[in-house]
Amino acid sequence: MVAYAQNELTSATEISKQFGKYLSNVSSGAVEKLAILKNNKIEAVLLPASVYESLMALLDDKEDEAILDTIETRLQTPKEAYRNGQNVLEALGLSVDE
Repeated sequence: MVAYAQNELTSATEISKQFGKYLSNVSSGAVEKLAILKNNKIEAVLLPASVYESLMALLDDKEDEAILDTIETRLQTPKEAYRNGQNVLEALGLSVDE
């Protein structure tokens, strides 16, 4: 769970009234992040664009690693363990023509 300082929490109502001020605080680094509350629950978090872009790049890297792991595992699977596609379709009551 992420911890928030008191100055990193604000209500959705307050954001709508003073959006420029809060955006400036996040953009300038005065606050690291800003949690926006609605009904006393965090609904969204405002981050600097550079932080968001870094997070998305990390997510892409993580997905790439998962794909690579899957490929490496499949490359080590002996051919005898492969399943015939036609047999799988038949077992499921499907065909290529459907």
